[in-house]
Amino acid sequence: MVTVVGIRFRRVGKIYYFDPAELQLQVGDKVLVETARGIEFGQCVIPNRQIEEDKIVAPLKSVIKKADEKDVEKNLENKRKEKDAFKICIDKIKKHELDMKLIDVEYTFDNNKVIFYFTADGRVDFRELVKDLASVFRTRIELRQIGVRDEAKMVGGLGPCGRPLCCATFLGDFEPVSIKMAKEQNLSLNPAKISGICGRLMCCLNYEQKNYLEIRRKLPKVGSLVDSSYGKGEVIGNSVVKENVKVKIQTDDDEIVKEIPIKEIKLISGEYEDDVKDEEINMEINNEEDKKIIKELFKEN
Repeated sequence: MVTVVGIRFRRVGKIYYFDPAELQLQVGDKVLVETARGIEFGQCVIPNRQIEEDKIVAPLKSVIKKADEKDVEKNLENKRKEKDAFKICIDKIKKHELDMKLIDVEYTFDNNKVIFYFTADGRVDFRELVKDLASVFRTRIELRQIGVRDEAKMVGGLGPCGRPLCCATFLGDFEPVSIKMAKEQNLSLNPAKISGICGRLMCCLNYEQKNYLEIRRKLPKVGSLVDSSYGKGEVIGNSVVKENVKVKIQTDDDEIVKEIPIKEIKLISGEYEDDVKDEEINMEINNEEDKKIIKELFKEN
């Protein structure tokens, strides 16, 4: 076992493990840590705890010290400088006529490097831009191309649900999301309805996927024959959310339709829903705009 603390550098950024050395840190403590980029200012989000060694990448970098008032003020000063650097970089991008969109600027705590985050449709030759920026800031310059998901995380905004973006409020890491998840949750495969403002599949498709799969494996497919306390009948519909099956039952006098909880039915013939097959996935394409959205949905970033 090894003792670690979890440090975050951005409000909803990824959590990194560090060696606390002799320090006892609590959630919310501001710290200075050594990273591959130099000395950086971060916040403790996981206090001292022991974890198994195979869950870390050794050797761990160390926490240098708890941040004092001067360190906090310097970090705030860096934030102010980042805003000025953003404006300068925008002007330089226009000057060099580069097809790129600047998203954010970040100073390392020791001002040893300034990092400019940008998006672009393809590769960008920014060598002259780097030289120009280096002559202005007199320090190391790094231009880092990011994907549209990272852009949404940095910029923030409101999702289709009307709430602040998950990635900008509480999601530390992006989890894989697929069209298959939307199909298994009986959602409309209209690309405009399952994509977030970043143009990729909505992250929330992943939240209840495990539960959906567990319930689907208990749901008889439409057309299956089942038995219940009401009698035998044919499945004509089912609901993952309600966890019930709509069954058409033939009685002596009439034909009735009952919604029955899955725990109260027994499969006689047919099969359960289980996982969706790739060939069962058919996207709804209504116009050229849908085609463009679909093309973006299947990109990795």
